[in-house]
Amino acid sequence: MDQKKNYREKRLNNFSIAKITAVVNPVSANGKTGRHWPEIAAWLKAEGLDFDYWLTAGPGQATELTRRALQQGSRLVIAVGGDGTANEVINGFFTPEGPVSEAAAVAFIPSGTGNDLSDTLQIPRNYREAIKHLVLSPLRRLDLGRIQYAGHDGNFYSRYFVNVAGLGLDGDTVARVNRTSKALGGFVSFLWGTVVSLLLYRNREMAIEVDGRLIFKGPVTMVAVGNGRYFGGGMCIAPRAVMDDGLLDIVIIHNMSKPDLLVNLPRVYRGSHLSHPRVESLSGRRVVINALGVALLNLDGEQPGRAPIEIELLPRALNLKG
Repeated sequence: MDQKKNYREKRLNNFSIAKITAVVNPVSANGKTGRHWPEIAAWLKAEGLDFDYWLTAGPGQATELTRRALQQGSRLVIAVGGDGTANEVINGFFTPEGPVSEAAAVAFIPSGTGNDLSDTLQIPRNYREAIKHLVLSPLRRLDLGRIQYAGHDGNFYSRYFVNVAGLGLDGDTVARVNRTSKALGGFVSFLWGTVVSLLLYRNREMAIEVDGRLIFKGPVTMVAVGNGRYFGGGMCIAPRAVMDDGLLDIVIIHNMSKPDLLVNLPRVYRGSHLSHPRVESLSGRRVVINALGVALLNLDGEQPGRAPIEIELLPRALNLKG
């Protein structure tokens, strides 16, 4: 046995003998994931992973399949798809009573439109390299956010998120992008959606509380609550965020004009926007936001509802392999 293979086996450790399940969204990235799944599966097997897999058939099913896999004894669930698939899989690790399995871990093979979570976690976008990263990386624990929000039907819901939740312009952008085919890919789709939304958007009146203290009340362009750094197809909205530091990073863009937003949009991609006088950055563990009128929610690249929202940090709540 060569040294590299021996190293991989050591890194796989208990996962080489534990039950592994892949939850695959075949329609993510305009069907790219489904077309490439046979070769992804072959590469997983070539790296020594023995696994079962399920293909999702609609929204929300990745959560159900993940929960079923964990209840049937899976110790590692691999999410194959985009940021929305990753969010659904993570929610499958929990019930209203708590974790389904505290020993189980999640892994991600990015294959979506935005793949912002993989950028924060530094997971390669190349399938084969992502699988090697999965195999060779140590197990670690990530913080999670738990959010309560108003659904479009007027009822209130609770979900977990791992990357970024936001209100305002980003919520409008995600709603617009998700109504399109995304055939142009993540960067172009989100850039187009951002520019169009920006031209049509009107700033919202919001009241923002962090850890029980009123931080701001007035007109806001958008507010992002980041456990991770990236959203919107590559925008580094929360460049100071660390996914295991026990804190949420809150970035508020205060009542910025449309020309100013357009001029400063490249800075958001670079993560250099925090020095702008209308941008405020702080950290905390609990965030409550109310809004006058409709302020749409962006939750890990999906658009499930609107304000009001309440977010709390759950430190070291998720095991990550990769």
